Amino acid sequence: MLRHVSLRLVQSLLTLLVMSFLIYGLISLMPGDPISLMAAGSPSMTPEDVARLKALYGIDRPWTLRYGHWLGAALEGDLGYSRLSAQSVTSTLISPLTNSLALMTCALSLALLIALPVGVLAALRQGRALDHVFNIAAFAAISLPVFWIGLVFIIIFAVGLSWLPASGVETVGGGGGIDRLRHLALPVLALAVAGFGHYMRYMRASMIAVLRQDWIRTARAKGLSWPQVVLRHAMRNALIPVITILSLDLGTLFSGIVVTETVFAYPGMGKLIYDAVTGADYNLALAGLMLATGLTLSGSLLADCAYGLLDPRIGDR
Repeated sequence: MLRHVSLRLVQSLLTLLVMSFLIYGLISLMPGDPISLMAAGSPSMTPEDVARLKALYGIDRPWTLRYGHWLGAALEGDLGYSRLSAQSVTSTLISPLTNSLALMTCALSLALLIALPVGVLAALRQGRALDHVFNIAAFAAISLPVFWIGLVFIIIFAVGLSWLPASGVETVGGGGGIDRLRHLALPVLALAVAGFGHYMRYMRASMIAVLRQDWIRTARAKGLSWPQVVLRHAMRNALIPVITILSLDLGTLFSGIVVTETVFAYPGMGKLIYDAVTGADYNLALAGLMLATGLTLSGSLLADCAYGLLDPRIGDR
């Protein structure tokens, strides 16, 4: 198991290195550069000033050489300077990253806490009325775009009922932990509803496939009760495909956060990357996209570890 995880860790680091090269190259192909944008907003800057600044920051050099310089600095913990926030990229990322991780963790946990038991129950009641009700709810959740769900929640809970705030991360001046939870509630619910149908359908399909295996009938023939078969054996095996989908969905969840954070004006990584790209803050955009890539790779690595816990034979391969 340890050898398997170590190998996957090395593969993930190599993938992250390749992705950093590709992302840096794509960002370098974007029109304009920070110095040109600065010159456009400052008529007093002469062409000589522009050329001097480009030489100072290395913008006049080929992007491959600039990538090598950036990579060396990044390995030492220096991600550069953010033009939009007027501070280091590392300092700029701390608060949005914390906010986004809180949003993702809460939304994913809530979606799984509802979707997995509902998926198991739907599989056990396959073809019956309860199964049809759960399927309709899942298809509705899958079909509705997350921005529409967010807007409906704002209209109902923030505007109509005035129960929850519609935007931001906390009340101006600070309102404590309860206040932050109230601001987090609507974006979490919107993302959880969007993910519920997806995971419920996968859990239901996986559970149905496992319950049809011969070893399930063998376990019942040996005298195990039905709850023991379902909870201790069938559900454990049914979770393996769901974990695969979950690890692949971390990148999709991050893109969903971009939309959700925009709808709720939530100051997280999604909104930060959007502002960095549109504002030509290349250092900040690069760091944000690399974090998103690292998150996806981390999900895949955690999935491999979970495989070994659920089925030790996988970790021995």
